[in-house]
Amino acid sequence: MAAQDPAPLPPALPWSGKSEALIAKPGDPWITPAEAAGFRTTPRYAAVRAWLDRLATASPLVRIETFGRTAEGRDMILARASKGGSRKPVVLVQAGIHAGEIDGKDAGLMLLRDIALRGKDSLLDKVDLVFVPIYNIDGHEAMSAYNFVHLRGPAEKGRDANARNIDLNRDYAKADAPETRAMIALIRALDPILYVDCHVSEGFDMQYDITFTYAGWGRYARHRATADWLQGRFGPAVMAALKEAGHQPIIYPSPIDTRRPEAGIRYSPEGPRYSTGYGDFIGIPTVLVENHMLKPYRQRILGTYVLIEAALRAAATDADRIAAAKARDRASRPATLLTRWKPATEPIGWIDDFKGVAFETYSSPASGRLEQRWLGTPVTFRMPIIGQQPTETVRLPAAWWVPPSQTEVIDRLRLHGIAFETIDKPRTLDLDTVRLIDPKQLQASEGRYPITARFAHSRSRETLAPGSVRVPADQPLGLLAAAMLEPESQDSFLAWGFFPEMLAAPPNTDAFVLAALGERLLATDPQLKAAFEAKLSAEPAFAADPDARLAWLYAKAGPGHPYPMRYPIGREIDEEARKNPAS
Repeated sequence: MAAQDPAPLPPALPWSGKSEALIAKPGDPWITPAEAAGFRTTPRYAAVRAWLDRLATASPLVRIETFGRTAEGRDMILARASKGGSRKPVVLVQAGIHAGEIDGKDAGLMLLRDIALRGKDSLLDKVDLVFVPIYNIDGHEAMSAYNFVHLRGPAEKGRDANARNIDLNRDYAKADAPETRAMIALIRALDPILYVDCHVSEGFDMQYDITFTYAGWGRYARHRATADWLQGRFGPAVMAALKEAGHQPIIYPSPIDTRRPEAGIRYSPEGPRYSTGYGDFIGIPTVLVENHMLKPYRQRILGTYVLIEAALRAAATDADRIAAAKARDRASRPATLLTRWKPATEPIGWIDDFKGVAFETYSSPASGRLEQRWLGTPVTFRMPIIGQQPTETVRLPAAWWVPPSQTEVIDRLRLHGIAFETIDKPRTLDLDTVRLIDPKQLQASEGRYPITARFAHSRSRETLAPGSVRVPADQPLGLLAAAMLEPESQDSFLAWGFFPEMLAAPPNTDAFVLAALGERLLATDPQLKAAFEAKLSAEPAFAADPDARLAWLYAKAGPGHPYPMRYPIGREIDEEARKNPAS
């Protein structure tokens, strides 16, 4: 084990289970590369593709397809397992969105073999399986022993981000990466009844090996019908299968503070930047698998195999239930969008016998502070579950209006399948318009410069140019549109920095002209004069900056500055929303 792990890891807890019987014997002609290596290594992309091509040649149940190309030009591949016949619902399973967390790839290869050649083809009686073995292929091929050093195997692992250093599991909504765009197109084409995204955790040591969760940990899902199916049907079925196979599952315990496990685990809403959040916003039951990092690779792969098999069985049994849940969610028309929240002051629940691992602290010469040393000794303790309470909710408008110049936004709407109409002649409307207050550009993240701001809403009469796009909220993807178009949303195009022109300074002119203009404004507009004097009093640096004073007055002079601090997307609001555009 030491040869696998460049960073010394805590002791592994002993384990054995029924799922060990799933491993092919040495010399088996259909042994997978990971099995053949004793689960010490994981195969590269070319070996995975060659193995799958050989399996597809040997079995009529498996077909290999491409569905996109990566940033570095590699084919994105999927394996479709089907008995054919009439179109059946699809279970979509993906591995390696974070390419070092690759358990799902090797588990999926084992399960595909057993479906195609070893008698488990009944799993395909009522559903098809579409398996993406490596989502982030470019990151996968940048293997190193020093990627994901917190994972106990395999010996070398890929990176978390793609070739542009974009984390694909932060990219679903903004869709900057070619891999993301290919996956969104695949999801739209398949419209799966279940979407499973395989990861490996970070955090603290514990006895649980296979963990999983859903959007908002189920409790905070935006669409209830699919969330209720996941919590009420999927979770119990998969938990039972994992326990029967000798594994120790739990709903993913996301730690509040890894240095103090007893501080609790976090349940929180999610946005559509994540796979689970995106699935929730578009009405597809989506599962996040988070195997425990410190369990041996062999154990994690076997648990993932059991989970995927149980997922296929649950989806087949409940195909009609899931279809009905999806239909209910897509028929719903939420009137509001939760945009901000904070930890609740009291736990929303407890796990009375959380199965943890003991640790001690020591003074580290490397960090110069106290660090944890996990001891490999099982302990149990009472674990609080920390929920969230809303702090900001916005009321959705009747529609959003996107200018034809915002081609990036219109492209994303089209990619996601959000319905809109395009006008071919000017239209004049009363709109809720938004100005930014005190915007701040944040550190670069995921290929963008995100911004934060406060917002001022006001009504104005606007003439919309031909080519402008109206995006109605009354549609199945209305909530996804809201998450991307409402300025307060944490996953909005605005928050991701799609409109840098808003932050540019307004045009300037000669000081003697601006001074005369400013003097006239102050002499003729008492309200503006009062605001100006208040700003002078409150902001000494502003008061001492003549150019800033003149620029501020010029910006207030009239409608000649359409870009600075103005959100370019208008909100078409009904009478009720006009009374409370944002709360």
